[in-house]
Amino acid sequence: MRLSFISLSLASAAAVIAGPLSPRADVAPALPPSAFNTTHNAPLTLDDAKKKQLIVPGSTKVSSDDSFRVKALCSNPSYRREWHSSSLTDAQRQNFVDAIKCLMKAPSKVPGSTAKNRYEDLVRLHQKFTPTVHGNRLFLVWHRYYLWTFEDILRKECKFTAPLPWFDETKYSGRFSQSSIFSKKWFGSIAIQGRCVTDGQFANTVLNIGPGTGATRHCLSRNGDGEKTKNTNAAMVKACNDRDGFANMAACAEGGAHAWGHNGIGSVMADVYASVGDPTFWLHHAFIDRNFRVWQNQKASRRTSIDGQGPNGALTMDTVVSMDGIRPNVRIRDLMDTFEQGLCYRYDY
Repeated sequence: MRLSFISLSLASAAAVIAGPLSPRADVAPALPPSAFNTTHNAPLTLDDAKKKQLIVPGSTKVSSDDSFRVKALCSNPSYRREWHSSSLTDAQRQNFVDAIKCLMKAPSKVPGSTAKNRYEDLVRLHQKFTPTVHGNRLFLVWHRYYLWTFEDILRKECKFTAPLPWFDETKYSGRFSQSSIFSKKWFGSIAIQGRCVTDGQFANTVLNIGPGTGATRHCLSRNGDGEKTKNTNAAMVKACNDRDGFANMAACAEGGAHAWGHNGIGSVMADVYASVGDPTFWLHHAFIDRNFRVWQNQKASRRTSIDGQGPNGALTMDTVVSMDGIRPNVRIRDLMDTFEQGLCYRYDY
């Protein structure tokens, strides 16, 4: 089964490798963009987002953290810095890229998996959990822990020491190709009409997981579309963050800037199951998590309560969030405040 983000929007240490990945003589083929997309429904328009109503029916019962436990706030949270910020140096950007390439060179740690390397352990994880963490309100909290897991693996296995970067897509909405992210210096071109990425530090990258639930060998490809990425603008983010109630906001976040960003980058990134194959996935999802945190900052209660339907019924603060053994299971209450011990991070703005 293959679904795009459009179709779901509604419902230890390893050596660090400098420079680009070496081109391979047996470069994998580019699959057509249609292989990554089966579009049934359009993502949210700005008018949809402004309606401030649930897109997908969910529980209106709110689960709150009423345990009166003493919260263990971390004293030195790490910063996540916007990619283009002057406070993020090229050396730090390179450290991030090198750490990802390190994972791509390291062996898989999941026996019997279709993953061919440690990076693909994370792609496989997302592929496996896609049906239960998209199209319901577990989406934001699961991806928060997933992003944290990725960062933790980079730090513990690949000598990553820099701030985790995120991409403020509101500043490049409709013109992602003008961001240095999509340049030959960093992640390679975007507007290449579904062809393989052949420039940048991930040129000729071979992927073994996806599209959909499959495991077809293919290259990292993109199909940039500014008409789609223009919907990651500040107005869309504000419309979703103006919604009250977690379930209401989360439905909008998933179907709004999240869906448009994935589909606007296109091809591999449009595959809801295995979009993680494109390393720009992490920059995009850090943007979505940052928007979630901004919404939480508006009211303290938004860090101590949750509502909406998950894959197995109404979410509660005790709903378990799993990384399939790659990291320990946690509960939603452990993921709602990024300043608490465990997550311990903040965004620069």
